[in-house]
Amino acid sequence: MRTTPSSIVKAVAVPMPVQVVIDDVGWWSGEDGHERHEPFRTGIQRNHAPEDYAAIALLGRQLNMRPQAAMILCEWDTQDVLRQIPSATWMCADWDNAKWVGAWLEEAGDVLRRNRDHVEIALHGIGHEYWIDGRMARAEWHDADGRMRPREDVKRHIEYFQRVLDQHQLGPFPESFVPAAFLHRFGDGEGGLPAILREAGVRYISTPFRGMHASTAPSHKRFGVDAGLITVDRGADLCRWYDIAPDPQGQLDGAICGMHWPNLLHPHPQRNREVVDRWVGLLRPYGQRLDTMLAPNTKAFCTQLVYHECARVERGGEAIRVELAGMASLPILGLDDCFAIRVKTSMPARFSSSDLDVTATDLIRQAGGFLYEVILKRRPGQEVAHVAAASAH
Repeated sequence: MRTTPSSIVKAVAVPMPVQVVIDDVGWWSGEDGHERHEPFRTGIQRNHAPEDYAAIALLGRQLNMRPQAAMILCEWDTQDVLRQIPSATWMCADWDNAKWVGAWLEEAGDVLRRNRDHVEIALHGIGHEYWIDGRMARAEWHDADGRMRPREDVKRHIEYFQRVLDQHQLGPFPESFVPAAFLHRFGDGEGGLPAILREAGVRYISTPFRGMHASTAPSHKRFGVDAGLITVDRGADLCRWYDIAPDPQGQLDGAICGMHWPNLLHPHPQRNREVVDRWVGLLRPYGQRLDTMLAPNTKAFCTQLVYHECARVERGGEAIRVELAGMASLPILGLDDCFAIRVKTSMPARFSSSDLDVTATDLIRQAGGFLYEVILKRRPGQEVAHVAAASAH
């Protein structure tokens, strides 16, 4: 970002996008059962309810976003198909989910189906952990030393995640993945988990880089590319995983606002809105700044993050120079050609370019100068472009 005197353009930036990722969605029991070789679950002192899914949709609607609900699906299994993969649940081949089959499943499924524009189902796991001869080990996809679970077992967990999704018409296989317990290995290429996930349709991975096992280091500060998939650094969450009804405070530790499901909920489900409103109050200002924006969905988020890290903008006179050379050598699947810049001006302005397609211009705010978000579409092979600003009068 660079700021210099100008009659119209005062400052310009490629803003860092913000996405919301919510872990451990999907449990019906809130009980932490790890001491008897069951999963950690969400650790709250009540069962979950359809209102807890509505809270995610409400957050998305209020922020005009599509938060990720990183889901654990074993307690959604109405047909006990998970008996076929003993490593996925604490009951192993004796899996019986009758306790959690009821009208609440259809109610929650209806919330998810009706709110696809404001909730994105992401892959987290089937049972979150991994069971060997009935004993629980962390975690579902990798162990604590970063060793991937047996390849054929990994593929079966992916297959049966889809089977449970299909029981409730919850859509195609997710495009986003959050590793259970954040146990993940980066950099094994075609021999690692991302290559398997890619074949299933996953395009986006997020996990904290701090503590992540890595065979090779990520190429950039906030992301790396593994088997063609972007892996984004989640940073540190603002709350502990079991905190229910928090009053979130502080600054985000990166591009992802990560949380666990209890962090969005209230001990009394009918009061979830109170907690959602606190998060809206924390996050909405990120959408009003020059240097940050709220991403509408994960594809836009990952695309914008790559441009934020790799593109450069500067003002010269009334023109904005955009350098895109850093984008050329990044073979990342699932990205778009469009990205955003934000421009602070001294008066109402319009923007044009002979090098890029200006697909949209939105006035974000007027206080303290006019702040615009300009959506640009990059042309193939383009390394340098210019955007002109002129008075809208």
